[in-house]
Amino acid sequence: MPEGFIPSHGGYQKLLSYQKAEIVYDATVYFCDHFIDRRSRTHDQMVQAARSGKQNIIEGSMASGTSKEMEIKLTNVARASLEELLADYRDFLRTKGHQIWDKDSKEAKYVRSLGKNRSYKSSESMRPIR
Repeated sequence: MPEGFIPSHGGYQKLLSYQKAEIVYDATVYFCDHFIDRRSRTHDQMVQAARSGKQNIIEGSMASGTSKEMEIKLTNVARASLEELLADYRDFLRTKGHQIWDKDSKEAKYVRSLGKNRSYKSSESMRPIR
């Protein structure tokens, strides 16, 4: 077979979607461990939805070299998992009587700006300060 027959694939660590999904996973593990009973089904489901979002981006990236169709399917699974997780966070806020910010609120814009102004080092920034 000629060199380059299978296009390059992988490199998911450089994808912005993967970087954000990793932040969401780390933050979800932290959130669930601190605010949701570890024995509850909700805890497990939220962590698994965050993990699925991240892992399906990896799988899609790796599959991209041989199947664009599979890459798209796995990317859609990742999106669906993260949407499910968002619904869980909204449920938590609603049932605890907390405000749910509009995506264009000043609070939401401020939080989004944090991701643009800081470099994130995966789990390092989630470690407790001692």
